[in-house]
Amino acid sequence: MSTKAPFLAVIACGGTGGHLFPGLAVAQSLRRRGHEVLLVVSEKAIDSLALREHPEFRCEKLPSVGMPSFWSPAFIKFLRRFLESLGVCRAIYRRHRPAVVLGMGGFTSTAPLLAGRLRGLPTLIHESNAIPGRANLLAARFATRVLLGFQESERFFQGRELRVTGTPVRQDLGAAIPREEALLRLRLDPSLPTLLVMGGSQGAVGVNLALFKAAPALAETSFQIIHLTGEKDDRLAAANYQREGIPHLVIPFHHRMEELYSAADLVVSRAGAASLSELAQFRLPAILIPYPFASDNHQLANAKIFTEAGAAELLPEEEATPERLVVLISNILTDEKRRLAMAEAAGALDIKNAADNVADEVERVVGKEEVS
Repeated sequence: MSTKAPFLAVIACGGTGGHLFPGLAVAQSLRRRGHEVLLVVSEKAIDSLALREHPEFRCEKLPSVGMPSFWSPAFIKFLRRFLESLGVCRAIYRRHRPAVVLGMGGFTSTAPLLAGRLRGLPTLIHESNAIPGRANLLAARFATRVLLGFQESERFFQGRELRVTGTPVRQDLGAAIPREEALLRLRLDPSLPTLLVMGGSQGAVGVNLALFKAAPALAETSFQIIHLTGEKDDRLAAANYQREGIPHLVIPFHHRMEELYSAADLVVSRAGAASLSELAQFRLPAILIPYPFASDNHQLANAKIFTEAGAAELLPEEEATPERLVVLISNILTDEKRRLAMAEAAGALDIKNAADNVADEVERVVGKEEVS
């Protein structure tokens, strides 16, 4: 329990799993300390689906959209919805009287932050990526404090009050369990090396296709695969692995990710900041295929932090040929010494207790405001 007097915090965290799940982790940390939390999210289905599991939090939805180019005809729609969101936020704050606003990135967080500053509240932003998004670069101009997942992004926020907190990992992600136990729970063979393939909260078509094309050659390697496909490609994936005789578990989603992480010897993944934080926590070697259309190519910058540390191999999507993928997967899965070194490097990148670190900063700015 916190020694701080209880207060209400607004956390704006919708739009993608990379914003929503870290925001939920901070919300749970603040709630454990006795504070109230109001979540402000987008109208997207991913937000509604995830929040069904968290009825303990009050929630408000905003009609926000991503900001297009200033010269795009869609900019007028963006501006109209932004002003609508700003008005909704100001009404919410008059009704609920929050003490602080935290934005986890994306344009769902910009209107809540600006409304907070207009009300004179302390405001914080959290930037999880190595290259910040446009929303946080804009919001940093009126934020009280900027919190970072990677120290490498400090250069983008010169002159701001900064703290490196790490990127919060979802609190419903359990601790590691013994590998054999995890594989038995999943009805897989503990004697076989296990490859985990995942594409983030919404799947990744590019990653899925790369694995499908590589499947015939991968069949020559003795291993098994767990493939989180997202909601569209699960049947196609299962048919591919069945045809090639590769032992497999193919599922669109899995709600107990600690089982999959504990079972895995190697991961093929996108390079979103939230996913990388989880790989670091579970000390997992990885082959990273950054999403090539991420804004400012921030996933590539994230991946380079892990590859330069020795925790991962980088494979740009345009270079993810079956031949390259097979060589990388086979070489790492059959080289235990290399996997152990990569796992050690991944663990060294883990910033412990990131959700609590962010909650600490929220309490500090509220306390500072009270003192002043």
